[in-house]
Amino acid sequence: MRLVTTLGVAALLASQLTWQLSWPLAARGAEMRGVSATEIKIGQTMPYSGPVSAFGALGKGEVGYFKMLNEQGGINGRKVNLISFDDSYAPPKSVEQTRRLVESEEVALIFSSIGTAHNTAIAKYLQSKNIPQLFVGSGASKFADTAQYPQATLGVQAPFRYEARLYARHALAKNPNARFAVISQNDDFGRDYVVGFKRALGDKAATMIVAEASYETSAPTINSQLATLKASGANVMFGVVVGKFTSQMIKGVAEISWKPDLFFVPTSASSISFLAPAGLENAVGLISSANQKDSVDVQWAEDAGVKEFFAFMKQYLPNADLNNSNYAAGYHYASLLVKVLTACKDDFSRDNIMRQAASLREIALPLLLPGMTVSTDADDYLPFQQLRLRRFDGKSWVGFGGILDDR
Repeated sequence: MRLVTTLGVAALLASQLTWQLSWPLAARGAEMRGVSATEIKIGQTMPYSGPVSAFGALGKGEVGYFKMLNEQGGINGRKVNLISFDDSYAPPKSVEQTRRLVESEEVALIFSSIGTAHNTAIAKYLQSKNIPQLFVGSGASKFADTAQYPQATLGVQAPFRYEARLYARHALAKNPNARFAVISQNDDFGRDYVVGFKRALGDKAATMIVAEASYETSAPTINSQLATLKASGANVMFGVVVGKFTSQMIKGVAEISWKPDLFFVPTSASSISFLAPAGLENAVGLISSANQKDSVDVQWAEDAGVKEFFAFMKQYLPNADLNNSNYAAGYHYASLLVKVLTACKDDFSRDNIMRQAASLREIALPLLLPGMTVSTDADDYLPFQQLRLRRFDGKSWVGFGGILDDR
């Protein structure tokens, strides 16, 4: 009887020990949603249709990148499954599709979804579900607020307000008495740029900005706004535009024979693929900024990183329009996410994903401009904070000045 009892106690103790040893792994496994021994499931929304559908190429580039990565062995033996849904660039649709990604597809994280208003609309929901919202397709200043967005966001664009300050300061250096006209998209994207621009002008903003106009993304054209801005007598133009509105603005300004002394557009509007429909000759003198090599610009034709990108496109997206530089942006951002996922090793819990995303140290990426790197820390979630001003000469963007750093 004593032998049986001893064996029973020993078995019970062994059972308890096994449970205690396995519990942390089981708990961690339960927390690591979207992750199995063979797969990491991530999601995003993209404007594959709607007013800025040209940016859908970004999502296609990212999907292609992970296809390439998976054929090379994936991340620490796991394949990355990127599920990319169309949201038509409509925030309500972004919410609907994001809920589908979380509740039906059970993704581990949301990656690179495009749009300031769109990422704002899904942020609280993702926080309630404890889902990281990495490298959002926005440079809105709000996403740098780690208290308000504790598990977002690490925007893939340079901060909008910082970029706008660069343009305002450059214009003032050229002409302290400049008269500014501003047109902006009527949403958080446009408003953030305008705030940064006005702050750089300081007390003079009220008198130096002689005309402002805005447009809705559903608008067919912006011709009437451009006519109003020209009539103001402004000699410096800042267009906070994106997608088709970039082409409309550049062509429209030329058609009404308006030649402002300086003409600025944000980085997101500066791809040659947006300039070409307006006529490249109409974009001569346009000023923007960049931290990424423009893959369709001939000046980078022999660059090793760009050659690597085109080799990828030839194999994984052979029918894509190579003049749409958003494919390169997708390739660029996906290569950054791979750095984070690789650093996670076997721990894809929410806490470790965010820890690694906020621990990037001077990371060089193939398509970053020479001399630029990516860095983050626990108090600074913005990875891309370096820019260089550039001017369009009719064929290429020509950089001028040094690297400007907001860190």
